[in-house]
Formats: sequence, structure tokens, C-alpha cells
Amino acid sequence: MAVTSAGILLYRLAEGEPEVLIAHMGGPYWAAKDEGAWSLPKGEYDPDSEAALDAALREFSEELGVPAPDAPYAELGTFAYSSGKRVTVFVADGSGFSLDRLEFGEFELEWPPRSGRTQSFPEVDRAEWVRTDAARERLVKGQRPALDALEKHLAEAGA
Repeated sequence: MAVTSAGILLYRLAEGEPEVLIAHMGGPYWAAKDEGAWSLPKGEYDPDSEAALDAALREFSEELGVPAPDAPYAELGTFAYSSGKRVTVFVADGSGFSLDRLEFGEFELEWPPRSGRTQSFPEVDRAEWVRTDAARERLVKGQRPALDALEKHLAEAGA
């Protein structure tokens, strides 16, 4: 069975252009990478026991250490990675969302590999508001179609 994830794509309009909130993946593998090393706040869930939006809100809070904005969310779609993983993305206007109080969640990993030592690393190590063209280069490949869906969503809303 394919891995199922859910995430949140916050956007805001800056000088009439959309910006999106993306997060740089934490840990030693991603430390020196930029292109293709960013993600929407998202995570895995079991669709038999949790609704996708509930999972997306939970994962947002776990990764960034603050609750997602209290805003209306719309489902942008479900996007498949080449690995078969599927991520359902929800969108909301995050205009008032501040990056000032983020406290990134952590995970444990044996590092260096085969050393027998376990270290803690942040799930993400920074988050930024970026224009969609910059986000397209920085996001992992499987999440880039969500930007196309966002653009369509905004055009339909007249934004």
C-alpha cells in the first residue's frame, strides 16, 4: 500500500504576487542542499483512522511548533510522487501568519550511519515565505504540481 501524507500550503499575496510557506527539511542528509530540499509542512497518516485535513493540521503543528492558522481550508488535490507516495494538500490564506515563534519538531536518527549513536535533528530547520517561481525550484519534485493547483485555485477565486 502506498504511503499517504497530508499537508498544508499557506499562501499570501505580496505586491499582487503569491508567496507560499515552505520549510527546509532537517537532518544531515538535507543540510547542504537547497534545490529540491524544501517541503510543505506535511506528514504521514492512516486514512482509516484520521481525516486528511486533521492530519495536515496536526503535522503542521508538529513540524513548525505552532498551530496552523484558523482559516478556511480547501483541498487542492492529491499528488503522487514517483515513489508512489501520495500527499493530499490543503490550501489557506496565511496572510497573517508570522514565522517569529516557530519551534521545529525533532526526530531521532542513527548518525553517523552504522555508528550505534542516535542523535536528534529538527524535522525542518527553517521556514520561509517565497514566491511561487522560487518555490518551484526548491520544493521536492512530487510537491511542485501543488503550485500549479494553487495558481488555478487563485485564478478561480479572482486573486
